Amino acid sequence: MQRGIGAFVSHGSIVKNAVLQHIRLVNPLARVLVRHESTSAARMEEHGFESAKISDILKGKGKSADGSWLWCTTEDSVYDAVKSMTQHNVGALVVVKPGEEKSIAGIITERDYLRKIIVQGRSSKSTKVGDIMTEENKLITVTPDTKVLKAMQLMTDNRIRHIPVIDEKGMLGMVSIGDVVRAVVSEHREELDRLNAFIQGGY
Repeated sequence: MQRGIGAFVSHGSIVKNAVLQHIRLVNPLARVLVRHESTSAARMEEHGFESAKISDILKGKGKSADGSWLWCTTEDSVYDAVKSMTQHNVGALVVVKPGEEKSIAGIITERDYLRKIIVQGRSSKSTKVGDIMTEENKLITVTPDTKVLKAMQLMTDNRIRHIPVIDEKGMLGMVSIGDVVRAVVSEHREELDRLNAFIQGGY
């Protein structure tokens, strides 16, 4: 999947360049269009998927969306944490200290459960989340201003599927690789629409 995502992003750039090359070679008005190409391409680049930020994903998910604000505490049992993941159809929960909902202590994922509970034969009901979570000092995080493509690169390079979003005030939410891919697909679609409008003289 990691290679597939990288190839998908690369393919988007190839499509864009191919279309612009087509304009130069085929369109009978190429000489006129080429004069405006750099300005129009720059405008498309400015509003294209390269400029999408994590804040755009959070806005799209909304505060009430499943996965946006789901959390558990370090004192909760692993059983309860996994039960919450199942009920909300998510693969990870933000972990906070009891009474400190904005202060992230770590993250617990399905992978933690499989590797540290199932494989080791431990009891999920008697094991606390704090005992198996990925601790804060080992977390990879992003901010609302992080570019979506940068977040995707962080997730693929580190082989993770969920990444917390924080700012100077604390925890804001969490995005998954699915959220990121959907955002890139959406932006690709919009950029292709802009390229089509460019070819048809809409710019």
